[in-house]
This record gives sequence, structure tokens and C-alpha cells, in this order.
Amino acid sequence: MSQTRPRNFTLLCFCLLPLLFPCIAIQQNDNTKIKGMFVFGSSLVDNGNNNFLPNSMAKVNYFPYGVDFPLGPSGRFTNGKNVIDLLGLKLNLPDYIPPFSDPSTNGSKIVNGVNFASGGSGILDDTGALAGNVISLNQQIRNFEEYTLPELEIQLENKSKEILPQFLFLVGTGGNDYSLNYFMGLSNSNTSIEDFTANLITALAHHLMRLYNLGASKFVLMGINPNGCSPMAKARVPTQEGCIRTLNRAAHMFNANLRNLVDAIRPQMPGSNLVFVNSYKVIMDIIRHPISRGFVDVKNACCEVSKISEGGNGILCKRGGSICENRSEYVFFDGLHPTEAVNVVIANKAFASKFKTEVYPFSIYDLSKI
Repeated sequence: MSQTRPRNFTLLCFCLLPLLFPCIAIQQNDNTKIKGMFVFGSSLVDNGNNNFLPNSMAKVNYFPYGVDFPLGPSGRFTNGKNVIDLLGLKLNLPDYIPPFSDPSTNGSKIVNGVNFASGGSGILDDTGALAGNVISLNQQIRNFEEYTLPELEIQLENKSKEILPQFLFLVGTGGNDYSLNYFMGLSNSNTSIEDFTANLITALAHHLMRLYNLGASKFVLMGINPNGCSPMAKARVPTQEGCIRTLNRAAHMFNANLRNLVDAIRPQMPGSNLVFVNSYKVIMDIIRHPISRGFVDVKNACCEVSKISEGGNGILCKRGGSICENRSEYVFFDGLHPTEAVNVVIANKAFASKFKTEVYPFSIYDLSKI
């Protein structure tokens, strides 16, 4: 779906995913070379773009979303801060990264980055059609190139090739390409999951090259979460014990290919550095050993989820519905997306983990020093 954006333009992104647990705060980036972040992807990293999109079913601009966020319901798919907010704090960025679709996101507001992500979107253009009006990754990058980048050059009085190495380019997408595309039968039924995954990685590599050719050099690639363990997935296959293996197998396959892409694409992008964040492992570690990580409930949604039988989608919280009191003990806030507590764990691991099974080849902190 193509859109243009006069000054009052509206855009969107919907997707699913990241998770974290409460843990000891890790050092912030005290001597950072990072000026800001540009964010692309789906609902796990969407800071409110979909709020401004007409005819979108992937909106969370209502209570109980944002119940623990300083600004209330903002379009973030969680109870409080998402991974982008938390990484921004660790990088000492001065404010929350603003959503591109907000008409007020212009002028000096863009000098520390812009969030283009749209809940329900994916790598492929046709992913997210079931969510109504969303912004594909293709369109997100076009919005960056055609609108934000020229204005950024004006604001910073410099050429993009000199500006952009000071910014992180975070991409968190792919989950919806399975949940809202492949497993919904929208793709060629004769395509194997292996071929579909390979096609996704090839398409994503093309998008990364587009950003590189525009001047990006520091990339953070978020893996897909274990969506087969989500309340939504398990509710749709109630006869299967534990997590839904087909969904988790797809996520694991995508993540393995994404990690390999980090090494494979660097020779084609001289001077670039890429970090893969294995949020799948981080969340699975919480699910398998919750108590030692400060969690209690790894199965249920914290909020009252809108029921399919009542016209809902089985994913998002019911508008004005009830919520759990001990939100920091839950892994899932709604039927798919993690709580702020899980996002804290993911952000901490992404920023400073020394384990290559969690961040590869090094952490975002290390990337920020390059």
C-alpha cells in the first residue's frame, strides 16, 4: 500500500513481539557516538504510528495499553515502555523516538531519530492485509528516504552520508510474515517453510542494502519472538500441550538465517556493522526458568483479551478491560506482545550481553562505540 505524506500525513505499523524481564540496571552509554535511532518494523517496535492511520485494526490507543507508560495509551503494544524506549534510555537519547505518522514529527523533533514501524506490517508488501491499513517495510523505508532524510539534512546542516553513521538503524520485523501471511494461507500453498524463510531473508537483505546506500552503517536486527508460546497461539490450538511447535520452528528458522545474514551481507556493505539480537532465546529462557528471572506467569495474558467469538481478534486487549495487578510478573501483556518487564530484559541483553547466543557478533553497547 503506497502513501504519500504532506505535512499532515498519517502512517502506520503493526506487528508482534519483543520480551524482557526486570533485572539489575546495566550501565548506560556514557560516551556514546550515537546521536539517535531510526526504527523500522512491526508492533514490537511501533511507538504509535498506527494511531494516525484510518481503517487500521492494529491500533492500541486505549486503556489498558499504556497503563504504566508516563504518557498513557500511546499506541505502544504493551503496558509501559517497549524495547525502543528502553534502548533510547540506555543510549542517553534526550526523549522518546517520535512516530513518523504524527503530523508534529518534524523540525527539531527528528534530530534524534524517527520511528517508522507499523503494527501488523511485515517484510513482504502483502503481509498485514488482514490488519487493514498498515505500513509495509518497503513503504517505511520510502518514508525515511523521501521525507525524513531531506529534512534531517536541513536540521543538522549536513549531508546524509556524514550524518547517518551517527545513528542506529533498528529493524524488527518478520513475525507477521508468518502469523498474518504464510500460516494464513496468503502465500503460494506449494511454497515450503524453508523456501518462504529464504525469500524473507533475501527481501530483508534488499531493504538493508537500500538503507546502506542511503548512508546507514550501524544496524540492529531484532529476531522473531517464540510466538508459538503466546496465549493467542495456544488458544487457537488448545489440543496441543505446551508451545505450538510449528510457529516456534518458523521463528527459530528465521532467526538462524538472520544471524547468518549478519556475516553474509557485510562484504557487500563496506564499513557497516550489524548486530543480531536473539530475543527468541531471551524469552524462552524466561519461560523455561521464570522464577529465577523474577516472573510467575508465563502462559496467560495480563489483560482481558478481546474474544474472537465477540468480534475481537484474540490478540489485543479488550478496550477498557480488566488487567492483572502484578504486571511485572507476567511475560505476556496481551495475546501476543510482552510486558514492559520482559522488554526490560530484552533491552538489557541487547545492550550489554557478552553471550553470542544472545547478541551477535557483539552488543549494541559495543556497536555504539564504533
